[in-house]
Amino acid sequence: MRRDLPDQVYQHHHPRDTLPHRDRTGRRVTLQSMTLRFAIVLLALGGGWAQDVARMEQVVQSYATNRQFMGSVLVAKGNHVLLSKGYGFANVEWDVPDSPATKFRLGSITKQFTAASILLLQERGKLNVEDPVKKYMADAPAAWDKITIYNLLTHTSGIPSFTSFPEYAKWEPFATTPMEEVARFRDKPLDFAPGEKWSYSNSGYVLLGYLIEKITGGSYEKFVGENIFAPLGMKDSGYDSNSAILPKRAAGYTPGKDGLVNAGFVNMTIPFAAGALYSTTEDLLKWEQGLFGGKLLTAASLARMTTPYKDDYACGLFVQTKDGRKVIQHGGGIEGFNTQLTYYPDDKLTVVVLGNVNGSAPEEIAAKLAAIAHGEAVTLPAERKEITLDPKLLAQYVGTYELMPSANILITLEGNQLSEKLASQPAFPIFPESATMFFLKVVDAQIEFVKDANGTVTHLVLHQGGRDQKAPRFSDKAELPPPRKEIQVSPQLLARYAGTYGLGPGVDVTMTVEGGRLMTQITGQPKFELFAESETKFFLKIIDAQVEFFTDASGAVTHLVIYQGGRDTKATRK
Repeated sequence: MRRDLPDQVYQHHHPRDTLPHRDRTGRRVTLQSMTLRFAIVLLALGGGWAQDVARMEQVVQSYATNRQFMGSVLVAKGNHVLLSKGYGFANVEWDVPDSPATKFRLGSITKQFTAASILLLQERGKLNVEDPVKKYMADAPAAWDKITIYNLLTHTSGIPSFTSFPEYAKWEPFATTPMEEVARFRDKPLDFAPGEKWSYSNSGYVLLGYLIEKITGGSYEKFVGENIFAPLGMKDSGYDSNSAILPKRAAGYTPGKDGLVNAGFVNMTIPFAAGALYSTTEDLLKWEQGLFGGKLLTAASLARMTTPYKDDYACGLFVQTKDGRKVIQHGGGIEGFNTQLTYYPDDKLTVVVLGNVNGSAPEEIAAKLAAIAHGEAVTLPAERKEITLDPKLLAQYVGTYELMPSANILITLEGNQLSEKLASQPAFPIFPESATMFFLKVVDAQIEFVKDANGTVTHLVLHQGGRDQKAPRFSDKAELPPPRKEIQVSPQLLARYAGTYGLGPGVDVTMTVEGGRLMTQITGQPKFELFAESETKFFLKIIDAQVEFFTDASGAVTHLVIYQGGRDTKATRK
């Protein structure tokens, strides 16, 4: 129920990270006969659209073949469905295929339904989004006096996200009530003054669900069902349950060392209004058509919902302009599921990608499918063609480029081979496909060099996962950071850190002591050795990442924090 999976450190890659990662491969499966049975492609399309649809299927299949993706995909322009198809299995153990009718947990796509519910209540005079929370919650702590409902909607309240608390892993398996859940974060200090900053907070959306129940006198599940799902004909959507028999519900999976494994358990009372809904690709098309077709909210409410406040975030939705097009979107991540729902209002393009295996594939697939629908060329890694360039031209690109604070990209040249090195990662060769565009073979990423009017290289752009990240050049030499200094610590100290730490839905960090060495392994990745630079701080030599361990007053280890690429990612000890 986070915005995405937590930052997938070491060799995995978060949708906003840029670290090369190895392919996640499970056992080999043949999907051709299965996917044909569940293809729903608009046959009346013209030749151009038919070619686009075929290309879309190639893109999705490139992820599905090695099980980076299993799920269902839908692309539509207005009312015209271009592609609606399942890939992989809804249940791997029984070989039950995914289809357009498969129900998936949505994770944080839930938040836009919660936001719409709040705006419906405002239209009916039950609340005002500018009202302080304390107006509807008399016992709200004093720190919340200036927090408005709008702050909750836009992640600007300052209330810390309860999913980042050290205790969160212990709460996940057990049923709770909205009041009990609010009690877990109500007395925590604010991260910042309300409205001052943007910080993604699942607590804010749990609190919105709690307010919906207080104001209406009914359950969140009932309100969404009666006021959104029923009017829009979304018969295959609802609030997920761990105990109910739900026909055509997908099982969730996560990549493991030797292939897919069953995802970890989360009691669905925990994500609540921040991430507990389920739906299908076809129902989500009804949602987009209803929301943006004026069937649910007034024009004023829809405008409020889709106007960004800070950091491109509106109310339960990211709203941005990419390549001159307005795009309204949100992803979701919860144990065993990652999802992406994207809408382009200018041409009424809807892209829905619902996956029942954890990973960044849904967001990447959605970006590629949208590009194809807009007539843009999408090149798959296996299709890129290498050309030969003059070494004098290659030499112009050598230097140090700042991708983000503490994460530089070094471009080096040995003979006729240009290579890139991100921070302390290994160097990877890059191959030219034009005079300025290069590609990696180890991961689906491209590097483009940009020059000014005088022909001087000013920066590079890293194209990966549907995102373009600029890295200014600040030196024409490839300058490595100073090496970290390793110290020796006792085996007894290392033993204190051994254990499992929850990084996010279906993703753990495992610490083991082997032969006097502290080893770390993230779900689906190889083991790496950690080296001490103090009694609590360790570093990896293979990539630029550090791990710090934290203890409580009694000295018990409570959690760790991974520092990588300018991000701090907490993992709570289980």
